[in-house]
Amino acid sequence: MQKGRRLLMIMLILVLLAVFFYLENNLIEVTYQEIRSSKLPKAFDGYTIVHLSDLHNKSFGREQRNLIEKIQELNPNMIAITGDLIDRRRYNEDPAMVLIQGAVKIAPTYYVTGNHELWSGKFGDFEIRLRNSGVHVLRDEYETIKKENQLLHILGVDDTAKYGRSYGKNEERLSLFSEALKQMTHEINEEEFKILLAHRPEKMPIYADENVDLVLSGHVHGGQIRLPFLGGIVAPDQGVFPKYAEGVYRDSSTTMVVSRGLGNSIFPQRLFNRPEIVRIKLKRVDK
Repeated sequence: MQKGRRLLMIMLILVLLAVFFYLENNLIEVTYQEIRSSKLPKAFDGYTIVHLSDLHNKSFGREQRNLIEKIQELNPNMIAITGDLIDRRRYNEDPAMVLIQGAVKIAPTYYVTGNHELWSGKFGDFEIRLRNSGVHVLRDEYETIKKENQLLHILGVDDTAKYGRSYGKNEERLSLFSEALKQMTHEINEEEFKILLAHRPEKMPIYADENVDLVLSGHVHGGQIRLPFLGGIVAPDQGVFPKYAEGVYRDSSTTMVVSRGLGNSIFPQRLFNRPEIVRIKLKRVDK
């Protein structure tokens, strides 16, 4: 009798753990951020951005229904995707394209590359599909949104994987990356509000040097496994307990919002780190 109870208890614990692990990978969390700036034009006060990152082939319901419905409920003015829509190890464009086809119907959608797209060796064809679907693919370039004769600039830089495969802090790679950003920012009036889409958050000092107002980034998956009070455990290029894992960071006049992302890559399980959509509302404040 007692042996049967123990077996039942073990089975119950296993079922609960299976449900918990499933929800950690599949139950999408919406995080709300408000970014305030005196540089923001009045016409863009209340402008809403949905920030997505690191899908890595993940599907959320049939035809991405769970993900697309959540985006639609947030009623964004713009959707920003900061790389790694696909995973180079198990390459499959279909989940990404289903998401894209839903996203562009909701709001103008802007995208920058992550390391996985550039390392896949297949990005040329994928880029064409994205552009043909109506996505604004920003590759070391920017676009300007005009509203009531006021301007908002959306910049996008290619991931540093463009300059080589290693994660190392190669000075030449960093110089090329920095120069690409500098060329864009120097074409824009310093007093005008600039939003940068950039896959890697650890390059925050470079973004701050160019006085970008708002950076949207991903890449680190929130540290993949998060511990209460300690945060994310490990991230590429940052090591153990990364400085930039999720949420809001500030350096001089630059604010960065880092998404925990949606999918997984090498390690298949998230822990205390559910898939995330970030909704960002821009608010103008007086000086």
